[in-house]
Amino acid sequence: MRLTRRSLLLAAPGGTLALAGLAHAQAAWPTKPIRIIVPLAAGSAVDAAARIVAQRMGQELGQSLVIENQPGAAGLVGAGNVAKAAADGYTLGGFNDSIMTMVPHLHATMPWDILKDFEPVSLVATVEWGLVVPTESPVKSAADLIAAAKRTPGELTYGSGGNGSPQHIAMALFASQAGVQMKHVPYKGATQAAMGVAGQEVQAAFQGIATVTSLIRAGKLRLVGVTTPRRMPQFPDVPTVAESGLPGFEFNSWFTLVAPAGTPKPIVQSLHAAVQKSLADPDVRDKLNAQGLTPRGSTPEELGAAMRTQLARYGALIRQNGITSD
Repeated sequence: MRLTRRSLLLAAPGGTLALAGLAHAQAAWPTKPIRIIVPLAAGSAVDAAARIVAQRMGQELGQSLVIENQPGAAGLVGAGNVAKAAADGYTLGGFNDSIMTMVPHLHATMPWDILKDFEPVSLVATVEWGLVVPTESPVKSAADLIAAAKRTPGELTYGSGGNGSPQHIAMALFASQAGVQMKHVPYKGATQAAMGVAGQEVQAAFQGIATVTSLIRAGKLRLVGVTTPRRMPQFPDVPTVAESGLPGFEFNSWFTLVAPAGTPKPIVQSLHAAVQKSLADPDVRDKLNAQGLTPRGSTPEELGAAMRTQLARYGALIRQNGITSD
């Protein structure tokens, strides 16, 4: 006897009702608040972006989006909780590219696979970066920093949020392209590293602009270069690193939205549409720009392709520089 879809449904107790219930649940989504797990501390650039965009997305979706910070272990634990969550659209991840494309190269074994355990939703914004020094420093540009590092190889110090952190990777990329050696001083987070520069414990650092804007405005740090292709409107007098010492140098980090693998495509599409509408809001864009963030947006497919490209790029850089995690 040939088994048709109808006969299978009739043969399975409650089969029709189960399928109808699933379809209704997807059609009705969302019926309760959605949480976004950010595997970083409150106050980070990614956290700031998540809170700005989540509020507007909630208006689009008709439900609040609640940010849940789960810092620690370079994002491994928080990201793992997203990977293990039910694929029903009620738990999302607000990840930076460090978690997605750097951390996987820093551990011999990983509790999750960035390409298999998550559904890309959208690139939301890029976190623009800058080179900062103490306000008392004689360094006024990227060229000055390179010259100082060449005069005393291996002695000039720079701070980061920890071994394998984006700050570490950014300076390793800078030093590699400039052909200089500097001494790495890891801190227990990006904010602590920024304060280390402000307190003259170290001589320089790359930092997300959103992390250090208040310190720059308060005169506790000097911004001597930005890592964008063009000067930033917020700091029009600050040259790019590329134009002031290291042609071709660029660096930024991402804020992305992902879901657990297996999340139904209609839900992913609804989330993506809510991101796009949020980023089209001038108020959201102004708030992101004020934090040193650039609104972006992408399709899920574009984000997936970018993840694969950056995963390979940073893997090569990490191996070349012998970078390990804490």
